[in-house]
Amino acid sequence: MSTISRDQLLFALSMRRGAENGIHARELVTEIAGRCTPGLERELRNIVEALRREGHHICALPKSGYFIAATAEELLQTVGFLHDRAMCSLSQAAAMQNVALPDLRGQLRLPS
Repeated sequence: MSTISRDQLLFALSMRRGAENGIHARELVTEIAGRCTPGLERELRNIVEALRREGHHICALPKSGYFIAATAEELLQTVGFLHDRAMCSLSQAAAMQNVALPDLRGQLRLPS
């Protein structure tokens, strides 16, 4: 089974600077591994997450796919997208537990 290394991913993305040069996950996996499977797509996403945690400016937007930020604006767009996605997930979790978002993780409230 083919795998994707962080170095392969960084090299592939180094050729994709700016949103106009973005590539969607399926095509990126195929470019790196020669084929695409759900497992390889998951591996790609896991490596992207790890590289972002290291501080790499790997952006991804639904319209453009994955790319390296060419400008501060592109980076901020991705940061905003990730923030909105996280808040949406947290709001759903709070609603499912019938609690306010701040109460989701048991935040303490000051007495009134």
